[in-house]
Formats: sequence, C-alpha cells, structure tokens
Amino acid sequence: MPNVDRLKCLGTANAIVPLLRNIHQYEETIIFPAYEAATGGNANLASTRRLRAEHVEDECFAGEVTEILLAVGHGETVENAEAVGFMLRGFFESMRRHIAFEREHVLPAIGIVDQGVI
Repeated sequence: MPNVDRLKCLGTANAIVPLLRNIHQYEETIIFPAYEAATGGNANLASTRRLRAEHVEDECFAGEVTEILLAVGHGETVENAEAVGFMLRGFFESMRRHIAFEREHVLPAIGIVDQGVI
C-alpha cells in the first residue's frame, strides 16, 4: 500500500476499540436510559436493544479493522488493498447509520440539540 502513514495506522489501531467501548458504555449507561425514560420506556426498548446489539457488532468489526491497521502500520504486505478499502468503508457506513439514528431519534427525545458535527 503506497503512501500510507504507518504511524497513523498504528495510532488509530490502538485507539479505535477503546474509544468505541468508552462511547458505547456512556450511551448504554446514560443516553439509553434517558431515552427510554423520556419516551415511556416500553415503546423504545426494541430500539435500544437493537442499538446495544449494534454496539457488540461494531466492536467486533473494529477489532478486525484494528488487526489490518496494525499489519499495515508494521509494514506487512497487504495482499488485497481493495478488500481493506471495502472493510473500512463498511465499518464507516455502519458507524454513520448508527449515529444518524441516534441523531434523528434518540438525541431529540432527551433534549439534546445536535450540532451536526461529523
């Protein structure tokens, strides 16, 4: 993979899973209970259950992304750069969808005004 900043790959690889875990823990302990309380609980339990399941999937996917970024960062040969790009795009799209749902449904319900940063 030409023109790759190996140090950025290593830094990102080391940060991505812990960052996601911290964000997910905050959402699950603060945001989701506030959302359930604000919306009467039962009506949105399915949504928060789905979001919690997505957290598990996202962390697993982040682990796979971490592995490839560590390999790139350590100078290993990447056999299929297109597959790496596909993996990264898939991860980013999953994150975007999750964040979009929270911005459209969860944050307004608990009175948080979205600043539109991302």
